[in-house]
Amino acid sequence: MAVLERSELEASPLADLHAIADQLGLDGFRRLRKPELIDTILGEGKSGQDGEDSSAVEREDESGAGDSDRPAARPRRRGGRSATTRSRRSTPPAQADRSASEDRKGDQAELAERTAKDAGAIAEGVVELLGNGSAFLRVSPPDPSDDDVYISAAQVRRCELVSGDRVSGPVRTPRRSERYPSLVRIDTINGASADTVADGPRYEDLPAVYPNERLALGSQDPTLEAIEWLTPLGLGSRAVIVGAARSGKTETLRSLLAAIHGREGLEVTLVLAGSRPEEIGQWQDGALAPVAALSFAASADSQGQAVERAVDGAKRVAARGGDALVLIDGLDGLHPPAARKALAAARNLRDSGSLTVIATASRPFGGETTVIGLDVALTSTGRQPILDLLGSGTLKAELLVGEDGAQAITQARATALEAAS
Repeated sequence: MAVLERSELEASPLADLHAIADQLGLDGFRRLRKPELIDTILGEGKSGQDGEDSSAVEREDESGAGDSDRPAARPRRRGGRSATTRSRRSTPPAQADRSASEDRKGDQAELAERTAKDAGAIAEGVVELLGNGSAFLRVSPPDPSDDDVYISAAQVRRCELVSGDRVSGPVRTPRRSERYPSLVRIDTINGASADTVADGPRYEDLPAVYPNERLALGSQDPTLEAIEWLTPLGLGSRAVIVGAARSGKTETLRSLLAAIHGREGLEVTLVLAGSRPEEIGQWQDGALAPVAALSFAASADSQGQAVERAVDGAKRVAARGGDALVLIDGLDGLHPPAARKALAAARNLRDSGSLTVIATASRPFGGETTVIGLDVALTSTGRQPILDLLGSGTLKAELLVGEDGAQAITQARATALEAAS
């Protein structure tokens, strides 16, 4: 069985040497310089002097045996030395040296074989993002298998991975506490170098324009019809459905999801933050399962993190040229800066895709392109549509419905104002 050679270790990066030292159980290896670390791995450093195993010595020291220079923490029993020490003393020094050397070589050979096995393993498959920000590499998509490979959340963020990406890279075997192998690094994404993808422009740096492609709902629901033509939504809209408690915000969002779910070319994500437990059950029984479902008992930080993860995934879709839509029910339980950050992520990218955010809240946060106000008086009396036209509006509506459509909206507002007065 092969033994690690000094030349191979000297040619290895420091990270690989740390991994080898970790597997050998060496202590304090991260404080060593590379030459000292190589000496220690090969058993030529301090840990290998005098033919004694360092871990055994440390265990002796911890028990107080064999340390006549250190003050005793408690009285020793007659006989002084432990059986381990007496056994070591009875072993000839040359034999102890050979035994320790053979043990180290055995560990090194086993690690070398394992490292070589890992180095030759390359995985390729399709990414499936998880709700916590990490992912799995499905080697036989779309079905999960025991051969799937775990991808850390840090790698997902660094390479801006989205579900459906085909990636490849080297794999390491699972450690004792792990079930799946892990991806060491990502070499290619959809056939291109991962470095090329990672070095692309940041989402926040891409220029944005006002939404100019209307999000057609095509629903027979009176409230959705009113929203579509009087407070139109577009790809890239920052929209908030606002109203008092029991004004129908969640039901309106659920109707919106039913109208747009399954639309080709639009990746829809649902996240529940601060919802009632009963509403969470209703959402989970629907056509689209939420990527996160937190009740109003969850902390504001937890709710904010769940929303941020969902929005981050959608940003990666938009930066690649796709159209993403995130539905959030709702924003009231988040810290206000976190809520505004989630809304601010929505935009229509001039030279790429779009990210649309539609959320529920008790009031606008500022910066929305569309506000959909609901009238609790209409909702409580069962009248339709429940849209509060005077409390609603869309910036640059003419880009979505044309000049004639925008004039029709203005006329409808004037009529509503006269009726209210």
